[in-house]
Amino acid sequence: MQLAQKLASQGLLSEADLRRLGEFRVAEPDKPIHEIIIEKGLAKEDAVLKILGEEFGMEVVDLSNATIPPETLALMPTKFVHRKYLLPVSQSSGTLVVATSDPYDVYSLDELQTLTGLEIQPVLASQREILRLIKTYFGLGGETVSAMVADRDDVELLEQLEADDSELAKQAQEASVVKLVNDILIEAANERASDIHIEPEETSLRIRYRIDGLLQTQVLPPEMRQFQSAIISRIKIMSRLNIAEKRLPQDGRIKMRVQGREIDVRVSIIPMVHGEGICMRLLDKGRMVFNLANCGMLPDIHSTFKQLIDRPHGIVLVTGPTGSGKSTTLYSALNEIKDEVTKIITVEDPVEYQQPGISQIQTHAKIGLTFAAALRSILRHDPDVILIGEMRDLETAQSAIQASLTGHLVFSTLHTNDSPSAFTRLIDMGVEPFLVGSTVEGVMAQRLVRTICPDCKTDFIPEKEEVPIDFPGLKEGVMPTIKRGAGCKACRNSGYRGRTGIHELLVNGESMKDLVVQRVNSGVIRAEALKNGMLTLRQTGWRKVMLGQTTIDEVGRVTAGDLN
Repeated sequence: MQLAQKLASQGLLSEADLRRLGEFRVAEPDKPIHEIIIEKGLAKEDAVLKILGEEFGMEVVDLSNATIPPETLALMPTKFVHRKYLLPVSQSSGTLVVATSDPYDVYSLDELQTLTGLEIQPVLASQREILRLIKTYFGLGGETVSAMVADRDDVELLEQLEADDSELAKQAQEASVVKLVNDILIEAANERASDIHIEPEETSLRIRYRIDGLLQTQVLPPEMRQFQSAIISRIKIMSRLNIAEKRLPQDGRIKMRVQGREIDVRVSIIPMVHGEGICMRLLDKGRMVFNLANCGMLPDIHSTFKQLIDRPHGIVLVTGPTGSGKSTTLYSALNEIKDEVTKIITVEDPVEYQQPGISQIQTHAKIGLTFAAALRSILRHDPDVILIGEMRDLETAQSAIQASLTGHLVFSTLHTNDSPSAFTRLIDMGVEPFLVGSTVEGVMAQRLVRTICPDCKTDFIPEKEEVPIDFPGLKEGVMPTIKRGAGCKACRNSGYRGRTGIHELLVNGESMKDLVVQRVNSGVIRAEALKNGMLTLRQTGWRKVMLGQTTIDEVGRVTAGDLN
């Protein structure tokens, strides 16, 4: 505990932290104390490394912008890279400089010196940066391709697998292939990825993760291509799909626990020119908190939306493209109004997150349990609030409108670009305009923008030439001081970490109802909504820029079509 006492003497650990550290040590007696302090967030990693460096007489290096020559990488046995997390940094005159995050592991350094015949000079570095560079230079699952990573059982499947005795199934069940797929899933979960894309190409296999809404390519060893069939077969077995069927699209689901966190994975497999492509949507139940206050609404929008969802009947719609956070907003709204005296029933395809206190129905179109069919049945279950996953057709829309007219509050989603378009979309489906105008209480359009990394947030004043023509302050001629991310280890030098919503809330009123009945286009409805005080997506985005939550570039990217 000498390290902990030094941190405490410098005011970096409190008495309460020391007590918690003692409890963590009892639970994990074999884990080095510095790893526990960093993992549990008791102290900053930089501060811990600095004191360790002083204690062991080792230099602390920053690897965030490091470039390692190929000849230096070639000197390092891969088992030390993947199992001991030792990274060669540089070499000169018979000395190899090696970065480690664990100065207590002297045996590995001695063994490395014996194997290489070089004098090993250890330096201290962030474990996160070491792992990042290992993936960059040696590839994701690099050792798996040749001799696989050290034994780990971090992925636990929550359903029993069934596989036949075919050669393909046996190959997919080999320990090395199982570990390789586990590595891909663990990496995606740790990087907060929402999707994994496995894309076969003519001479290679590409894996990309969607992190904070943008795809990021993972570096892979070139030999990974020869494991393509085994990887796909393993994922099919985990998804309980037919591994022999390679000509037709297949959809499946994996329920698993990754490092203690329960994760649902929706799997889609589609045959492509160079093999089967896979897209896996990760639903991390442990990280999801459905709270309306966490959806990123501005205070005035949050207050108005809360008034909408507290109404006894009517339809409240949330619109936006796929992946814009519609489901999160709706689940948060349901949790906001959920209580012991309210019956809430949902019809979803699929049920993404199971919520206590809410009755949820999974649609099955093949057996006739569509949104419309389910909606007709659940009205006999005496609900107060109904959530319809999506209004896809006229029958569903008409059923939702009838439910709202008979005293129910109905939530649903539509795929439209903005709030005013929701009215015209329902009319285009075939719903009578007077019914649309009288039942739709409000429409919330939303997008997700990346938030500035809190660890590297800095102030700056943009130049006039750098901002769009509708940016606040441009007309006044005085540029405000705003924020941007400089790039750091925590955000992988992107300047962004996490996402928040920007919202466009249209509340239906008498003037709006008249316009809807007249079948006017969405532009006229939009003009009337703006006159009544509606803020567009772009306007709420600019307010978030002024609040220091996101950047001009991010709002411009997401709302490029809204500039008028």
